[in-house]
Amino acid sequence: MKHRLSIIILFLSYAAIACGQIVLPTPTNVEMKKGNLTLQNNISAYANDTTAFYVSFLRSEVLHNASVRWQSKASDAHICWINDPSLPPEGYKININPKQMTISASDERGFIYAVQTLRQWGSGQPGKLTFACAEITDCPRMQWRCFLLDSGRQYQRISAIKKYIDMASMLKMNYFHWHLTEGLGWRIEIKRYPRLAQVGGSAGKGEEQQGFYTQDEIREVIRYASQRNITIVPEIDMPGHAEAALYAHPELGCFGRPVEVPQQGFTQNIFCAGKEDVLTFLKNVLDEVCGLFPSPYIHLGGDEAPKGNWDKCEDCQQRIAALNLKDSHDLQLWFAAQMANHLKQKGRKAIFWGDVVYQNGYPLPDNTVIQWWNYRGHKDLALRNALKHNYPVICSSNYYTYLNFPLTPWRGYQNERTFDLKDLYLDNPSNKAYNEDNPLILGMSCALWTDDVVTERMIDRRLFPRIIGLAEQMWHQGDTSDFTRFYQHVLQKKEWFERQGYEFGPALKSEVPESYKWD
Repeated sequence: MKHRLSIIILFLSYAAIACGQIVLPTPTNVEMKKGNLTLQNNISAYANDTTAFYVSFLRSEVLHNASVRWQSKASDAHICWINDPSLPPEGYKININPKQMTISASDERGFIYAVQTLRQWGSGQPGKLTFACAEITDCPRMQWRCFLLDSGRQYQRISAIKKYIDMASMLKMNYFHWHLTEGLGWRIEIKRYPRLAQVGGSAGKGEEQQGFYTQDEIREVIRYASQRNITIVPEIDMPGHAEAALYAHPELGCFGRPVEVPQQGFTQNIFCAGKEDVLTFLKNVLDEVCGLFPSPYIHLGGDEAPKGNWDKCEDCQQRIAALNLKDSHDLQLWFAAQMANHLKQKGRKAIFWGDVVYQNGYPLPDNTVIQWWNYRGHKDLALRNALKHNYPVICSSNYYTYLNFPLTPWRGYQNERTFDLKDLYLDNPSNKAYNEDNPLILGMSCALWTDDVVTERMIDRRLFPRIIGLAEQMWHQGDTSDFTRFYQHVLQKKEWFERQGYEFGPALKSEVPESYKWD
């Protein structure tokens, strides 16, 4: 009996270590070696900068806040941090032998990603941690690796925002696209125009649609994200998806009348492009946004902006005639160019959704970036037109990077708006576009939109495990595992991700029970 128990314990120990050897997204190269490094009490470490965030991050997330003694020589330490300029940006190397772990990187970003890998690599409990010996060399496949969270339609608490920033960093993403304004809510405090948040932040009447983020809260979120190598890209949608702003300031619309805030979709009520006061107002808003966010990129929306009001508005029609523009679409391009040029004066780049390049027209300035999204409606039209005009492109095709699309029909999502982990892993148009190896294609973004009232408690099961497949495409270089092998790795790491506080939903359509409730 004792012999059998010993075998079971040995097997469980081996299984724990083997699971620890799976890291998602998958590192570029892992060379396993014999033995393990065991860290117990009296852990010693060496670093040039003991105050760096990544040092405390390792202690809290990997060492479970164990005490650490600092050594003056690298050779005397269990854990060594080494600056290595030869490694690529965001890349790192971890060398583990039975006596010592050496973590090398050329910048803080690489050290953060090394810690994220070590979070998954180690096993054991506080007081006795085990790391399989190996040499891990890693760096990202894509320059742009992004997660979008829609806080416009649904307001999330600051604790939830931080949770998904943690998730993005854990999956080795480097941008967090924060969708802050929408028809249902204006979520960012603007000091010069307090009604935008105070009134516009309560435009929606749903369960989690009341609220906005103060500038102090936003600064705290930016600081939190920066420590984890996440740049927050704010989105201030214009000229469309503006009903909440017009609810607070009707004078910003074409006719100055109070607007109805739609609970679903969008309306003809968009910012007026013919009134000079409206442009001045929006530029003043962008001045405060730039003062808050250090991001080199500011997203200006530009999607789903119906022109019915512009076609009837005297101010807009006079603008079209005065500038000799072709039509209202050309007016939107002119409007977009004014805002992009304003950002250019501040050293920023302007991101627009692909709608602005469906047709040729007024030229956009050279600080323009296009985000391709509507594969369902227009296939790769925005991608091809953007590349033709030499605009950099971020790929975020709604097939298959929009994680609000469930696996099976739910509310407004019918069968044609569903997909599973296998679909995105094998047939993601964004990933295929990046494989073209065009230097103008910066990378990929995935999104969690909160249409149809996706509240906080519903988010995790839409993201996991599918977001792991997207992170794999963004990060992993080299040969791609076949889907069966990759899915097995996901299943083996499921418990680890759940211990970090992320609830899994089904991965495959065939696994969804008939009675499964997405809400």
